Amino acid sequence: MPEDAGRHPLPPGSAWGELDTPIGTLALVVTPRGLLRLNFGPLRRITRDFEPAEPPAELAGHPVGARVSRQLAEYFAGERQEFDIDVDWSLTAGAQRVILETLHAKVPYGSTVGYGDLALMSGRTLAASRLVGTVMGSNPVAIVVPCHRVIAADGGLGGFGGGLETKRRLLTLEGSLQPTLFDL
Repeated sequence: MPEDAGRHPLPPGSAWGELDTPIGTLALVVTPRGLLRLNFGPLRRITRDFEPAEPPAELAGHPVGARVSRQLAEYFAGERQEFDIDVDWSLTAGAQRVILETLHAKVPYGSTVGYGDLALMSGRTLAASRLVGTVMGSNPVAIVVPCHRVIAADGGLGGFGGGLETKRRLLTLEGSLQPTLFDL
């Protein structure tokens, strides 16, 4: 298979880079439309997914990149509860997009929702809770589209692409999960 098979075009005027946060390194890809990708871990894990039309700029010098970086820093500092960031949904379609847009619009800071409840909120049946789990696991813009707020029906954390400790820390930051003795 060719090395560039499955790579997505990255439009001119895009940027990428890493952001150090209290939960570790985040890799960000932005386009002139908005945030395209936010992944846990180093940038090298996702750059192979894209075929840039031109060399991507650094985040700090890019208007969207700088805005995303600033708002994430404010979020982790406890100074921001809602992101004012455009999301570039160009790589997201169908049920995945509907479910992620529903999550983004209807599950606010400091709250959680069950997988089945999010399925219902997205116009699906309760049986689509597994689909919701799959969509959460493939969320291209974690934190900004808050898949960490989706939990199991029994109140357990469920899964999380960034790891359960990261999910626990995000929910604790937002006040929807009480800190443990180990956090004191």
